[in-house]
Amino acid sequence: MEDIINTYQGHAANAAAEAKRFKEQANSYSLLRLLVFFLMAISVYAGVVSDSFSVIAVSFVVLLFWFAWLVQRQSIYEKKRKYYNDLERVYNNEIVSITQGINIYDTGSRYSNEKHFYTSDLDIFSNASLFGLINRAATSLGNHKLAAWLSAPASRDVIISRQQAAQEIAAKGQWKPELQTLLLFANGTDINRFQQLFSYLKSPLNIPGEKALSKYITIAPILLTAAIVGAFFSPVFKLLALVLAAANLIIVSSKGSYIIKSSFIADKISDVLAAYAIAFNKIEAEKWDAPLNKELAGRIISKQTSKNIAQLSQLIHKLGYNLVMIVNFVLNVFFLWALKQVIAIEKWKRDNYHDLEEAFDVIAEFEALYSVAGLRINYPAWALPQIAEGGGYTVSGKALAHPLIRSSGRVENDYELTDTFKVDIITGSNMAGKSTFLRTVGINSVLALCGAPVCAESMTVSVITLVSYMRIKDSLNESTSTFKAELDRLQMLLAAVENEHKVFFLIDEMLRGTNSVDKYLGSKAVIEQLIKKKGVGMVATHDLQIARLEDKYPDYVRNFYFDIQISNGQMLFDYKLKQGECKTFNASLLLKQIGIDVDTADQGL
Repeated sequence: MEDIINTYQGHAANAAAEAKRFKEQANSYSLLRLLVFFLMAISVYAGVVSDSFSVIAVSFVVLLFWFAWLVQRQSIYEKKRKYYNDLERVYNNEIVSITQGINIYDTGSRYSNEKHFYTSDLDIFSNASLFGLINRAATSLGNHKLAAWLSAPASRDVIISRQQAAQEIAAKGQWKPELQTLLLFANGTDINRFQQLFSYLKSPLNIPGEKALSKYITIAPILLTAAIVGAFFSPVFKLLALVLAAANLIIVSSKGSYIIKSSFIADKISDVLAAYAIAFNKIEAEKWDAPLNKELAGRIISKQTSKNIAQLSQLIHKLGYNLVMIVNFVLNVFFLWALKQVIAIEKWKRDNYHDLEEAFDVIAEFEALYSVAGLRINYPAWALPQIAEGGGYTVSGKALAHPLIRSSGRVENDYELTDTFKVDIITGSNMAGKSTFLRTVGINSVLALCGAPVCAESMTVSVITLVSYMRIKDSLNESTSTFKAELDRLQMLLAAVENEHKVFFLIDEMLRGTNSVDKYLGSKAVIEQLIKKKGVGMVATHDLQIARLEDKYPDYVRNFYFDIQISNGQMLFDYKLKQGECKTFNASLLLKQIGIDVDTADQGL
């Protein structure tokens, strides 16, 4: 792990040095621009003193072009400076993600849903979540894509294709952070941007007389230039030139409402589209071998996506010239400029809009893939899970640990359920590790079934549907008591076992909202109902009587436990899963430590 952090620190330092270098170059061009401005003032002064208009005209034009060139060069260096600043930020984010669990990307709080089969119980979304650990998607579409992957298992073929794609991305070294850097501008800023963009592109303006106007716009500058040249020889041409200029302005003005409608959104997305065009080109230019990566890249290569989006960005950028008053007047007089760009934009929309949503879905898919690849890079000891075939249940792992617990505090456990129908009863003391173990199996299964590496030495899992019953809460808004919430969850669980594909359930302490007798009888009845329905999963409980179900169903129920060792009145936890049922409990000792003596004689102890 230290080597990985050192590598990131080296890359971050190099990016910072490059950003500093380009900043210095941009500053030097800024000084040259100031020098040129003074030279322009001096040339004007010299021309006035010498009463020479030619000196003023020639020197001013030359210096103006020099000034424009300097502005362009400074802009290039500023963009490069920003790129390397963002690249440094990307590398530093990986360092703090590994060392502190902090991430500049979305933690997925908006996807949190307590009624989902498992995402709330397994900490898939929100702060200190699996999504927060994995996510490197800057766009809202990328976030949605990764959230969907973590919310439902994919098919075996899709999982394997994602594994291969993510492995290839991880092996490409700089490609992942470089694409992240190109997309970092979108991080947290484009929640509604795509809806606006797609709505804009799908709404053609249908400008009246568009075809005729397009033909006239093509010849208009030629006609006006010819009239101006003719004006040197005949007053008739001078009048014609004035009429043509006025007519061009009237035509542009008559379509002003269409120009305003097009400009309203277009002005906001030109730079964004230009940035996406570079990102698309980054994907198109890479050589891919993994089938999924090749297929995704092929979708945009075949449609020349980067070229087309860059073209639209340039058209919108040209429309923006219309905002500069003097430039606006000259361009519209000669070229009907604003109307020309709007017509070109509308043509682009008709020809290309239907491909754009698919193209941005490719970006989203690559963001989800390189988010998954990030686990492979940052945690090379994690295993790539095997996805079991066949109709049976397989959930097994060696040295399984919880990915959201820091490595220094993780305890690894082995677990094996292979191609069979079983209900595992896990008993144990308070705080001994039952709930964490259930979540460990669950969260690693979620990772495996989305195509990601798992926090384990090895893991094999079938394509299963996880359903959890762990954090049951009351709801004042829905007038739901804890017990009613438990009943609702149980109903959902039983229905899922009957109707969903290969459910694997994780139950932590059923029916906490009722008395101990009902709790035992109800829990026993639920487990027997699950057995009757051929349900498969794990049940954690404090109730030793539940462990007796192994006697009744020896081929279906297995007992495991977590225990404690008590030494000199102190509790020692090893958090290791053991076969059998628990014999040591610690509630009395815990109560005693806070000043409450429990009469163990009342418990028959």
